[in-house]
Amino acid sequence: MRPANFKLSELDFLVIDDLGPDGKKVLVRMDINTPVNPETGRLMEKARIGEAAVTVRALKRASVVLCSHQGRVGERDFVSLEEHARILSKLLGKKVKFIDDVVGPAARNEIEGLEPGEVLLLDNLRLMSEEVQQYPSIEEAAKTFIVQRLWRLFDGFVLDAFPTAHRAHPSIIGFPYYLPTAAGVLVMRELKNLQRLELVEKGPFIAVLGGNKVKEKLEALKALIENGRADKILLAGVLSLVFLRALGRIRRMLGIKYENWAVSEARDLLSKYPGIFELPVDVAVRRNGERVEMPITEVDDDSVLDIGEKTITKYSKIIRSSGTVFVSGPPGVFEMKGFERGTYELLHALAGSFGTTIVSGGHLSTALDRLGMGKWIDHVSTAGGALIQALAGKELPLLRALSYSARKFRSGGYRG
Repeated sequence: MRPANFKLSELDFLVIDDLGPDGKKVLVRMDINTPVNPETGRLMEKARIGEAAVTVRALKRASVVLCSHQGRVGERDFVSLEEHARILSKLLGKKVKFIDDVVGPAARNEIEGLEPGEVLLLDNLRLMSEEVQQYPSIEEAAKTFIVQRLWRLFDGFVLDAFPTAHRAHPSIIGFPYYLPTAAGVLVMRELKNLQRLELVEKGPFIAVLGGNKVKEKLEALKALIENGRADKILLAGVLSLVFLRALGRIRRMLGIKYENWAVSEARDLLSKYPGIFELPVDVAVRRNGERVEMPITEVDDDSVLDIGEKTITKYSKIIRSSGTVFVSGPPGVFEMKGFERGTYELLHALAGSFGTTIVSGGHLSTALDRLGMGKWIDHVSTAGGALIQALAGKELPLLRALSYSARKFRSGGYRG
């Protein structure tokens, strides 16, 4: 799935060594956004936190301040990063301090007192309303409170939040205006793997899109189609229900955000690109605590929790015959006992494919870990939407910020 417009080989950026970080104070924007168990409120896995630890180790002689978002405002996964700090402490084998503040006096005092070798994690960035906004330029993002309150406390900035690379948030694109900015270890790994995948890709190109982030996935699949990066798109999860409703096969409201807009978009896409989309023919619901499968036409007020056996068989056959297959988002609620079948079976089909295989997103990374099948996939990334945008040839704000900083750094623009 070679990007059509955006050439990674031409991207210029700084690496951590360019910052000369030893003894300096460095801010790191990571992405440790982690699935949260809806019943216990605890983190379900630590894949992204483990990835973040690699960059922290590379900065072991610096005073390191970490920042990340977690969840979406108003959702069940919008929680504090305190548990993340405890997990990161265990992974690093050293204490990671935590402050339940982002830019206030308490956070700034902790940052100012941090010694070389110490690590501090700030609380959830999305406690700041600015962090859920997209900014049109690096200059505009630099004017935000988040950037203005913090940048003077640091000597350098590291961008290691590849899963959020497609978001023009102030914590992604604002700090490079003031601080020399380097790519973190995770971002470097993603870029290398994307370049490697460009060399081995072959058709047909298949995308399997599931999960519940409907707005994001609609944007992604349009980018894939418009840039010629998907010959066939297999839909699952909530996104598939939107398309089924657009076709009139599901008549009830789904109760999701932006539903009318999403159904209208799906209807337009089905009309504009006939033959590209594959949709579930059967699904699984829970009745009396048990998995019950039924044709799409029989779905009533039940909550759809997985794809059914006929759909699993159909999708698995297409996956195994693909030249390059990309999967983002689980086809069902695999965390729920009895409804992991669709996710696990499609991942088995992917592992058995002779094509180039790519899995993206934290949930699917977790599922692969549970199955012990990560080594059978060509590229596994905790990034979801960002990886899709990169594969579709879109310019990512994070990479634009890295390139901006490299130009400014090499021209002496950060002096004084």
